Amino acid sequence: MQEEGVTKFSAVHETRALPARRYGKACAELVAWRGILARLELVGQDPARYGGAGYGNVSCRVPPYPGRPGARPFLISGTQTGGNPCMSLAEHAVVTRYDIAGNSVVSEGLSRPSSESMTHGAIYDLGGQIRWVLHAHCPPLWRRAQSLRIPCTPEGVDYGTVEMALCVKRLWRSSPLPELRIFAMRGHDDGIVTFGRTASEAGEVLVTALARAYTLDCEADGVLCTS
Repeated sequence: MQEEGVTKFSAVHETRALPARRYGKACAELVAWRGILARLELVGQDPARYGGAGYGNVSCRVPPYPGRPGARPFLISGTQTGGNPCMSLAEHAVVTRYDIAGNSVVSEGLSRPSSESMTHGAIYDLGGQIRWVLHAHCPPLWRRAQSLRIPCTPEGVDYGTVEMALCVKRLWRSSPLPELRIFAMRGHDDGIVTFGRTASEAGEVLVTALARAYTLDCEADGVLCTS
């Protein structure tokens, strides 16, 4: 079983409360969408999955926009908060800078940022129009990714690493990723990532792809609709 929730970058983190007047509105929408994913069991914590570690994370861009690559700040759920039934600003962090080549992340907040922060930063660097990233753990969709022609990172590339960040950039240039806004992490069990200009856009991509995966499962099981 692959380990979950282990930070693989050098982290410079300032532990301090994030101001609600600046981040409260963004956090409220982030928490709302995380709640939707939790109800679908795409984010959470389960003793029977991944050794009981929390899984999945969400983030959104915060001003200034668009920002320069490597310094496009974003609010992200804290590391190992997947099992938290209620989330607040205290369970989030703001990543202010990230250096893919140097494998380092600079952040602030009462919680340390998700171990996937480097990957989120790489996605935001793809274009200033990308404002939301949803990282789900979805076995049916992950298994069906290639059948659905969803771009995939290689099996040997682990989550949260420089290699993963570089693979995302390569997929952007060499696959339909800019149009599809979804990719699967073949080296990260059940890992699916979607992104968009809004939370609704990223969420719609994820749910639509999941429905397509379920359709393939139903067809394989011989499920037919009859009048």
